[in-house]
Amino acid sequence: MIDHVTICVSSYDRSRDFYRRVLARLGYVLHMEINGYAGFGPAQFKSVFWIREGKPSPEVHVGFRAKTRQDVREFHSEALLAGARDNGPPGIREHYHPSYYAAFAFDPDGYNIEAVCLDE
Repeated sequence: MIDHVTICVSSYDRSRDFYRRVLARLGYVLHMEINGYAGFGPAQFKSVFWIREGKPSPEVHVGFRAKTRQDVREFHSEALLAGARDNGPPGIREHYHPSYYAAFAFDPDGYNIEAVCLDE
């Protein structure tokens, strides 16, 4: 099981604000900022997704679990409103799983971010 993930971003403030806005649709909050890192996670849990300023590596793909399909749609919509580029609209991805409902976007540094709901 993965405890947390950290990615490097080209602009700390821009990415912090982007993820604060987009991840809120999935129930994530900015838990803390410490020594140049920002940690996000489910409101009642802990930071599981971290950013820090540095050289981005767009080969990274991060999938965030969504509770509902509506959350997936809102995540995707909010990402586009926040400046992300579309990488796949909300919908079923049967090639992964019969009830794999996901949406994809490229964040400001080109990272492929995803929201996925496995419940019908």
